[in-house]
Amino acid sequence: MGRINVDISDELEKQLRLKTVEKFGGKKGDLSRAVQEAVKTWIDKNQ
Repeated sequence: MGRINVDISDELEKQLRLKTVEKFGGKKGDLSRAVQEAVKTWIDKNQ
């Protein structure tokens, strides 16, 4: 499994964490799941 470290604004991080809890419930691994979904959506949109 790959690992990518990125810096995002504090506000974007806050929004991401809140939406992740809303959608997935806040279990361990949910933040990674949300980021993977976002990256896949971005890739699909930009092909």
